[in-house]
Amino acid sequence: MTILDGLPGALTDPDLLTSYRRDEADLCEAGQPLAVVRPTTTDEVVAVVKWAAQHGVPVVAQGARTGLAGGANAVDGCLIVSMVNMDRIVEVDRSNRIAVVQPGVVNAALSRAVAQVGLRYPPDPGSWETSTIGGNVATNAGGMCCVKYGVTTEYVLGLEVVLADGRVLRTGRRTPKGVAGYDLTRLFVGSEGTLGIITEITVALRPAIADPLTLVAVFPNTASAGDAVNRIFTAGLAPALLELLDQVHLAAIERYQPMGLNTQAKALLLAAADRTEDLDAIAQLCRDAGSGEVWQATDATEAAELLQARRRAHPAMEKLAMETYEHGGLIIDDIAVPRTRLAELLDSIELIAAKHGVTVGVVGHAGDGNLHPNIVVNRDDPDSVAAGHRVFDEIMECGLALGGTCTGEHGVGLLKRDWLATELGPVGLDVQRAIKTALDPANLLNPGKVLPL
Repeated sequence: MTILDGLPGALTDPDLLTSYRRDEADLCEAGQPLAVVRPTTTDEVVAVVKWAAQHGVPVVAQGARTGLAGGANAVDGCLIVSMVNMDRIVEVDRSNRIAVVQPGVVNAALSRAVAQVGLRYPPDPGSWETSTIGGNVATNAGGMCCVKYGVTTEYVLGLEVVLADGRVLRTGRRTPKGVAGYDLTRLFVGSEGTLGIITEITVALRPAIADPLTLVAVFPNTASAGDAVNRIFTAGLAPALLELLDQVHLAAIERYQPMGLNTQAKALLLAAADRTEDLDAIAQLCRDAGSGEVWQATDATEAAELLQARRRAHPAMEKLAMETYEHGGLIIDDIAVPRTRLAELLDSIELIAAKHGVTVGVVGHAGDGNLHPNIVVNRDDPDSVAAGHRVFDEIMECGLALGGTCTGEHGVGLLKRDWLATELGPVGLDVQRAIKTALDPANLLNPGKVLPL
C-alpha cells in the first residue's frame, strides 16, 4: 500500500517522470516528480487537487512545456498534472466572436479552426505550432503580432479554474463588456499555475484579415534599427508586425536552414503592414534611420517564409550553442523597455557582451520594445555559466533602469524571481504574496515559482 494507491491514473515509470521534469529553459533547476497524471475533464482535475491537498503533495501543472523561464519545472516529490489531454475546442461562436477551449488545445490548432469560419485568434507566440492555450494563458504569452493586436490577456474573457482546495471557480463572462466585481480573470492570466489550475478558457476572436504586406530592412548596426522603430511609432504608424534579428541570429538561422539571409548585416527589421501606403512609409523611415537595403516580399509565400525565418530563431540558437560547445546551452532573457529606449538597450547589450567575452544574440519584438538576448554558455564550464549569469543580470539591471520590466512575455518562473522582487518593490511583493497565501495557504500549487522564496 502506497500513497499513490488513492490516485487513479498515476504514472510512475522513471523514464516518463524524467521527461516531465522541465520545460525548455536552460540552466534552471528541476526536481524529481512523484508521479504524473493526465486528466481529461475538470472533475478529474478536482479529484487530483483534492488528493494532493489531503496528502500535502505539491502540484505542478504543465502544458506542452515550451516555456523559457522554468515555470513548469518539477519540484522534488511533486505531482505533475499534464493538461495536454484536455485538448477539446468546446465551442466556436461565430456571431459572438468567441471560442471556448480546454487548456491543452494547441495555439495553431485553434487558429486554424476559427479561420474556417472567417475568424482569427491573434496571439501568436513563436512556439504557436506546439504551445497550448493553457500555457499561453498561464504565462500571458505574446508573439509577433502583439505590436498591433495585443497579448493573450486582452483576449481572455473568462476562465474555469480549480482552486487549491478543489473548488471550481468561474471568472469573467461571454459578453464584450462586463465590469462586475474584481477582475479575477486577469488575476489568473500570467499566474503560472501558482493560484489555481485552469481547465477551460473563453477567448475573444477577431474577423479574419488579408495577409499583411511584408518588408525587410537591413541595418549597419542594431542601434540604427532601434532608431527606425522609434521613428515608425513617432510617425503614428501601426505596423502589424515589427521584429528584430541581429547578426548572430541571422548567421545561426542561415546555418540552421539556409534561405539566403544577408549574414553580413548587423541587424534586420522584419515589418508588416495592412496597407501599401503604410508599408511604403515604414520603408522610407528605415532608410532615414540608416538602412542601406530595403526590399518587400513579392507574394504571400515569400512573406510566410520571412515569418518562418523569425520563428526559427530559437532552434537555430540552440544549434549554435551546441556547435560552439560540446554541451552548449542558452540563458534567454526577456526584457522589455519603452520603445523610445530600445536603441539604448541594444547598445548596452552589445557592450555587456563584449565586456564579459560572451556571445549574445539578440532577437525580439522590436515594436513592443521586447527583446530576447540569447546568452551562449558552456554547461560543462562553471566559469562560462557564471559569466552568462552575470551578463543576464547586467542586461536585466539595464532594462529596469531604462524603465522596463523583467519579462515581456515568457513569465517569471524560476529564472526571474529575484528580479521580479526588485521590479515590484517591497509593497508590491507583499501584496502579491498576500494573494498567493489567500488562494493557496499551504503553498502546494507550483511552489517556488514567480515569487522569491
